[in-house]
Amino acid sequence: MKETMHTETDLSARWTLIRDIAALQAKLLVDGLRDLVLLPASLIVGIFSLVSSQDGKPGDQFYRLLAIGKQTEHWINLFGALRNAPPDIDVPETLPDSDIDQLLARVETFVVDEHNRGGMTAQARRRFDNVLDALQRRNKRGQK
Repeated sequence: MKETMHTETDLSARWTLIRDIAALQAKLLVDGLRDLVLLPASLIVGIFSLVSSQDGKPGDQFYRLLAIGKQTEHWINLFGALRNAPPDIDVPETLPDSDIDQLLARVETFVVDEHNRGGMTAQARRRFDNVLDALQRRNKRGQK
């Protein structure tokens, strides 16, 4: 059996990769736990922002939660190990075509167009607005 000789650089690169694999697993766990907390928290805070409006404007609590989430995203730095990638690895800055926000914008445009045409979403929006108005009235009575 032929024994392979490894240079110091080869061994260092190997251990860097092992560390990066372990770090990614830990970061994925932390990221997943954050997402697990943010899912119900964003719904609760979003609803609270809707019902705690003042002067007809929704509260800013939801966007404050987003700002905290953005800070944790930077802190977790999920793909930070790319700094150790070999130089010949092409790392595009952004995905081609579009991102999920652009996809959601297209869905929103479709829903708004349906609403403007008087489709089923117009009726659903009226009902949703009525529920939100009732919740806001109830919230204001509870604050007095």
